[in-house]
Amino acid sequence: LLVLFLCFLGFSVSVYDVTSRSIYLRWTKFSGASSYRVTATAVNTVGHSSLAHFSDVTLKGTLTSLIPNTVYAIQAEAVDKNGIILAETQTMQSTAPDIPVIDRAYSKLSNSITVEWRAVPGATSYLLSAQDGDSCIETVVTKSPGTVMGLKPATWYRITIRSVNSGGKSQPSPSRKTTTVLAAPILSASSPSCDSIAVSWKAVYMAAGFSVSLMRSDGLGRMLKQNTTNTSFVFTSLDPGTLYTIKAYAWNANGLPGDDFTYNQRTSPKAPADVQVAFSSGALKAVVSWMPTEGALTYSVTASSGLLKLKCNTSSASCMVPSLQCGSEYSVSVTAHNDAGSSKPTDAVSLKTIPCAPGNISIEEDEPGNLLVSWSSVIFCHYYVVFVKSDDGLEVYCNTSRTQCHFQSDCGFTYFISVFAYNKAGQSPLGDVFNYTTAPCCPSDFRAVLVSSDTVEVSWAPVRGAEMYETKAAAWSGAVLCNDTATACTLSALRCNTRYNVTVYSFSEARGRNTSCASKYVTTAPCSPEITNISKEALSAISVHWQPNNEEATYIVTARGEAGLWHCASSGNSCTLMNLPCGSAFSVSAIARSSAGQSLPSYSVPVETAPCCPNDLTLTQVTQSVTNISWSVGIGAQTYVTTLESSKGRAKCHTLQNYCLLGCITCGTNYTVSLKAISETGLTSSCTYQGYSSSACCPSGVKLYRLSNNGIRVYWRASEETISYSTDLRGSKGNFTCTPSSGLSYCDITEIPCGDVYTVVVFPATDKRLKLTFCPKKIYSVTCSGSSVGMVIYRGKSDAD
Repeated sequence: LLVLFLCFLGFSVSVYDVTSRSIYLRWTKFSGASSYRVTATAVNTVGHSSLAHFSDVTLKGTLTSLIPNTVYAIQAEAVDKNGIILAETQTMQSTAPDIPVIDRAYSKLSNSITVEWRAVPGATSYLLSAQDGDSCIETVVTKSPGTVMGLKPATWYRITIRSVNSGGKSQPSPSRKTTTVLAAPILSASSPSCDSIAVSWKAVYMAAGFSVSLMRSDGLGRMLKQNTTNTSFVFTSLDPGTLYTIKAYAWNANGLPGDDFTYNQRTSPKAPADVQVAFSSGALKAVVSWMPTEGALTYSVTASSGLLKLKCNTSSASCMVPSLQCGSEYSVSVTAHNDAGSSKPTDAVSLKTIPCAPGNISIEEDEPGNLLVSWSSVIFCHYYVVFVKSDDGLEVYCNTSRTQCHFQSDCGFTYFISVFAYNKAGQSPLGDVFNYTTAPCCPSDFRAVLVSSDTVEVSWAPVRGAEMYETKAAAWSGAVLCNDTATACTLSALRCNTRYNVTVYSFSEARGRNTSCASKYVTTAPCSPEITNISKEALSAISVHWQPNNEEATYIVTARGEAGLWHCASSGNSCTLMNLPCGSAFSVSAIARSSAGQSLPSYSVPVETAPCCPNDLTLTQVTQSVTNISWSVGIGAQTYVTTLESSKGRAKCHTLQNYCLLGCITCGTNYTVSLKAISETGLTSSCTYQGYSSSACCPSGVKLYRLSNNGIRVYWRASEETISYSTDLRGSKGNFTCTPSSGLSYCDITEIPCGDVYTVVVFPATDKRLKLTFCPKKIYSVTCSGSSVGMVIYRGKSDAD
């Protein structure tokens, strides 16, 4: 059973089409089947069924001779060659409703056909078809009558209908051939006059004639109708400005009318009546009014003067015509308009305008303080009025029948001038307003202040009408100009020691420069002197020379430095600065002074005095051949050269310090001492001092000998017989000094302790009894022999040596 059930699952049947009396089936191939048997049994009808057999190679088939609108139980069986059913399957399917029959088919509109039929039992909807050659248009309706839309005018169609239910749709009904009616003519209309309308249209396919009718849209009056084979017609004797409704249709050769077309057209209006014109002189405009006319939507007013035409448009019964020309005569007419066209213009009404504004106005200042205004004559003018208004608000006028007027004027004012012409119509339009600016006023007083030898500052009070000022300084050598809007000007690059004629001119763009302004004379300060030479007259005096380049000037020379200020003055070309301190740097400059003022200083020239000699100088002998010299600082000195000079030789030292060691000194010699103080720039001061004597020479051959009575003799060789010497012995048990008589070369020291080491030095004795420390020191050991001095042994020189 399980195998059989699985086999049944692999076999199925389906419906792919249905008609009123047929059901179209397909099934799956079943393995081992030699034929297929299909049975359809009506569900609600007793004894009605349909059976069909098919070979094993056939997988679809049709059951026919069925009852319309009936539900069938369909069973398909797969049978083997022995007649045994291998598999079976079932499905339910309803047949379509019966085929409907068309009772009537007709066309009322050019794009549709309406079909009428009797209802078919079981049909839920109907499918209408209209076929024209290869094209077919279908539509679904639920009941009769039904209409197929979207068709072409004046075209034959084959009409069929099918009934539809949930099972499917029936076969097409017998066809009915029907034609669509003619298309409507497309109208266009116009109103060539206020009592006529012209109608035209294009030819309509298959049309034999046309019918056109016209009636007032408000329903008043009678209808006008015209049949014609032409494509145009004109209706006359109509009401002006009235809206009419026009209908038209075409008929075919059988007299069957087609679609109709409706068009609304209004007749053009009549010309307006009772035209009135009023002129507005101040604005050169005219107000035109009239009685409204029937059917007019807008109005246009035309004002013509020669070739010039002015227009205004409005929807009311009045209009203002702008931009009229002065001194002209216009013909004014009014035309009514609506969407149909325009009326005839009304009879012309004459309009005369005001005179034009005078032209060729000229303004000139024929003499200072008097303006002459003149202009060209104007046609249709009775008299003229000239208005002159100054920029401070004051206004005067002149009334004349001539073409010129005189007015008084002041400097620095701008006058605004307008000229009007008058006649009976009124005042002319405002013409060009001219302005005339008189020459600016001159500065009544100005002040010139000398700033420096080449600069003068000029200032003044502002004056009326001046937009800019020009200051001019003129001299024999040329002129200097300064332009500025300010009331002050600095004249620079002037020549020193020069007399200038200075003038301040006022200037305006309208009138240029006022050349009548007064001037003043200004003399510039002296020129700066030029120092040509500086010479030294003495250590504390210098002479300054310059090039005298000014007249009646006094020259003042100043030396300026850290030490202070020194001055000298002269009206010539030189002066001397006295009592200048040594070792000082100065900046020397000169100025010139006169009644006009003081010059700028000359270029400074640097000057320095020789350095000062040191006040104190000290010499100290360091060794027998070396002497140390020291001195106080000399103001202004950078380096020093010291010299010790004698008949035996010279010692010299050049140093940046204020001390120096001089070697190669001969002992016991008198020297001349000199010093040079040298500045940074090489200036030298030679300084001399008191002479110097070097100390006597130290003795040689110093030896110690034992005496018989616990004494020691110190022996030496003297450098000179006239020199006296002193002896020093220093030991741990005592110090001993011995000074022999002059001329002796030994000295005895008695009662000296033995058993000690002594340092022995012999040096020349000086007047001041100073001990010279640079003589050589020798060390001796003094032994004891019992309680007496024993041996004296030389141990060498002292380490200090």
